[in-house]
Amino acid sequence: MKRKKLIPRSHEFKPDERIILRDQLAIERTRLANERTLLSYIRSSLYMLIGSFALFQIKDYPNFKYLAFAALVFSVVFLIIGVYRFYILKRSLKRLFYLSEYLDDKSA
Repeated sequence: MKRKKLIPRSHEFKPDERIILRDQLAIERTRLANERTLLSYIRSSLYMLIGSFALFQIKDYPNFKYLAFAALVFSVVFLIIGVYRFYILKRSLKRLFYLSEYLDDKSA
């Protein structure tokens, strides 16, 4: 059975020449955006965690416990997805940088 990848290989950038300053700045902006996105996932995860704790504190409605457990599970899922996506893009950017350095050394 063939596994689907979250980031398909067809969308990856492959440099055919050495990276110029504009490309380096674009890579840096992408890296910073990746970090901001990770922080957004962490923030959302913490909000869900706080919400689940608040729902656990409500004693008058026992059915809220199911909602609290669901919020707790989604909190963990958000955190895992955020960290996974961060490392996938980080690895892709690192690969791009090293590939461009290899092409630069090869042409020199």
